[in-house]
Amino acid sequence: MPTITQHAPGSFCWPELATLDAAAAKSFYMPLFGWTVVEHDMGPNGFYYIFQLGGRDAAAMFPMTPDMLERKVPPHWGAYVSVENVDETAAKADTLGGTQVMAPFDVGENGRLAVFIDPIGAPINLWQGKGTPGVGVMYEHGALAWTQLNATDPAKAKAFYEPLLGWKGNDMQSPMGGAYTQWSNAVGMAAGMMPMPPDAGGSSHWLTYFAVDDVDASHAKLTAMGGKTWVPPMDIPGVGRMTVVADPQGATFAMAKFLPPPGA
Repeated sequence: MPTITQHAPGSFCWPELATLDAAAAKSFYMPLFGWTVVEHDMGPNGFYYIFQLGGRDAAAMFPMTPDMLERKVPPHWGAYVSVENVDETAAKADTLGGTQVMAPFDVGENGRLAVFIDPIGAPINLWQGKGTPGVGVMYEHGALAWTQLNATDPAKAKAFYEPLLGWKGNDMQSPMGGAYTQWSNAVGMAAGMMPMPPDAGGSSHWLTYFAVDDVDASHAKLTAMGGKTWVPPMDIPGVGRMTVVADPQGATFAMAKFLPPPGA
């Protein structure tokens, strides 16, 4: 596939790992997904790591900051969504009940970023790309394939994200039973949302899905390297095969092989 050079507003564009141990995370993810890494020295802030597939940016990683450690933020995969104007979108997020964690600021020549907690407790990164619009590859083995909000209050999430990002929601029954929402933007499907069962525990969060060629083989490799399994490999009728897992430090993500759309 050609390198992706732009991401439409309202599209997830950059998965980013906050980790306790960058060396251990590299040793885990690089063989799992076939990634190479480019390391950027950020001076007092340590290194910022960009994982690549065939020279194209696929994901990123940074060591957790002292502030994050003090707040007991766990290792996690963060989700960046592309916006046309981050300052305007951040102002709108304020009025819709979002909690600002970081006001809009420039990230060098790469772009402009704001960080919020949505009204149901899920962190979300608003990204106005400049030199770095987002990942350069999607849907291939080891690349971003889908992003899903696991929500404690779907109605409240809709009331926030739909006006914020211009998404349109399509409510449906999941092939596995239960409710599911597909959100779309101007160019197609943008994200999904699934209600969290009342007894699930934990808070609302965005779940990053990486594409893999063989879910079972990737799951076996992950297990051998010390990864954890939350949902074993399973088929979803009409959708594909997936598993929800965590790296050895506890950052949760999903791996999936999606079926091609009808007519593809």
